[in-house]
Amino acid sequence: MCGISAIASHKPVAAKLLTALQNLEYRGYDSCGMALLHEGQLSLRKNVGAVDEVDALEKFRKMEGSLGIAHTRWATHGGVTKENSHPHYSNDKKFVIVHNGILSNYQQIQRDLKSKGYRFLSETDTEVFSNLVQEEYKQAENVETAFCNAIDKLQGSYAIAMITTHQPDTIFAVKKDSPLVLGINDGVNYVSSDINAFIAETRDTIILDDMEYLLVKNDNYVIKNLLTRKEKSKQVITVQWDRQTAQMGGFSHYMLKEIFDQPQTVRNALHVPNEQIQTIAGKFIEKEQSFCVGVGTTYYVAMVGTYLFSKYANLYVPSISADEFPTLIPVNKDNHVLFFSQSGETYDTRMAIRKARNCGAATSAVVNVVGSSISQEVDDCIFQGSGPEICVVSTKAAVSQIIILWRIALEVGVLRNHLSRKDADAFQGRFFKFSETIGQVLNEESGFIRDLASKTSRVRNWLFMGKGIYYPIALESALKMKEVTYLHAEGLPAGFLKHGTLAMVDEEMYSLFFLPYKDDSDLYNSTLMSIEEVKARNGKVVAFCAEDDDEIKKLLDFGLIIPKTDPELTPLIQLIMAQLFSYYSALNLGLNIDKPRNLAKSVTVG
Repeated sequence: MCGISAIASHKPVAAKLLTALQNLEYRGYDSCGMALLHEGQLSLRKNVGAVDEVDALEKFRKMEGSLGIAHTRWATHGGVTKENSHPHYSNDKKFVIVHNGILSNYQQIQRDLKSKGYRFLSETDTEVFSNLVQEEYKQAENVETAFCNAIDKLQGSYAIAMITTHQPDTIFAVKKDSPLVLGINDGVNYVSSDINAFIAETRDTIILDDMEYLLVKNDNYVIKNLLTRKEKSKQVITVQWDRQTAQMGGFSHYMLKEIFDQPQTVRNALHVPNEQIQTIAGKFIEKEQSFCVGVGTTYYVAMVGTYLFSKYANLYVPSISADEFPTLIPVNKDNHVLFFSQSGETYDTRMAIRKARNCGAATSAVVNVVGSSISQEVDDCIFQGSGPEICVVSTKAAVSQIIILWRIALEVGVLRNHLSRKDADAFQGRFFKFSETIGQVLNEESGFIRDLASKTSRVRNWLFMGKGIYYPIALESALKMKEVTYLHAEGLPAGFLKHGTLAMVDEEMYSLFFLPYKDDSDLYNSTLMSIEEVKARNGKVVAFCAEDDDEIKKLLDFGLIIPKTDPELTPLIQLIMAQLFSYYSALNLGLNIDKPRNLAKSVTVG
């Protein structure tokens, strides 16, 4: 979603602001711009398009000034136009701002300002605030007071950064329901919606809480509470990843790098302290009913959890999509809800958390970003430690969350006396060997998967099918295919096929089956029946299968061979291979893999 960057320095900042914009491109955007303050004058340049395209038109690097703000916009209010791009001037061009979020009462404020003679050049809610500050400054004649008074009139969510000719050495910034962080360095300070904007410059950060605002200069900063306007002392956090971690490291795309990161991702997930796992596992015992909640990929992670809790703890834990949770689930103080979010800022998940908290439920979360909003809103949080995930589509973060969820389910099984401590510990030990298996698959099977993708990348319609735990794996794999290839890929339970979807099957329809080992005979045989149903209607069949499964190979048009590994961990191996299949399919189609159309990394608006 939209990205904010601001820098206060003793040196020119245009180049660093441009780099910050480039570092935020993975979030998803449609336009960008910068505003700098130099010798008491503001300058502003912006346009529609990718950062490099806009830079070629607007010459960002030639802008002068040691204080500036920048923005990548993902359209909400108003279309994708230069006028709607950020930053936005006030009418007198003394104030300029960038904004993430939604100002829900902007129309009323706009009407009031129009009655006072203000003109509006854009369709955005953001421009309303720049003019509101100008109006407040007429009364207060003090920038900080005008800024805070204007904020007091807003309703909705926002992260805002502002510079003004009235105080040319200071960035003003504020946070409510939208991420904002401060980066601290020697002689230069950074404000951004995302740590990645300035990770190459400093790893020392302060995470702002809601209703806090900043006054930032090149050599100091002040944090204040918006309600009391009193100074606050905040802890400086050292970020655990650096620029090298976020770079592609020789891979052609971040998506491919992040898929190949997964052996280390699994190891990182296994090093999450047992105490944190046990704390959340205890809530499944203390409360009468627990739920797993996510949206998009994290909903499918939550669905995997439903199967894990059933198998290892003999406990039914429903999985609910976060966007449906507030209207569907009547939670109360006897409930516990475990939330999943990669960014820790997902709007639908945050609204679900508020519903749960307001109803008195216990809340937990697994997130990837330290200091994110969700991590601060729940009772207990596990930071999964996957490192930055730059590609818009989630791969390694999802696998990490599944591993952590698996560990929680095993612990709940022990607490419920459904599983012995010895068996639970032995199973966790198999995860360490599993990380080596992932590396083997990535290195040995990539060529075969790429070859299959080259043969099938022009196929327009896919059915992805599995049974049991393979069903959410099929759903997530179909989502990956949709996200990066724009092809139609429908995930469904294999047993659902004959109840309607079979009508779609013909020689143009391809089906990908997530087939377990023969050892899991019930799931294997019932999935095999669905494969035979497709073949009987002349459908094309691709399936994951064991190398020694000669019987199934005779039925397949194409097979993806899975190495012999722990049968219970086979779904994860197939998920990772399906990620590669989607990547190589998109590569064959020549698409923008890391930044698919219409998508944003962190969906922070409703």
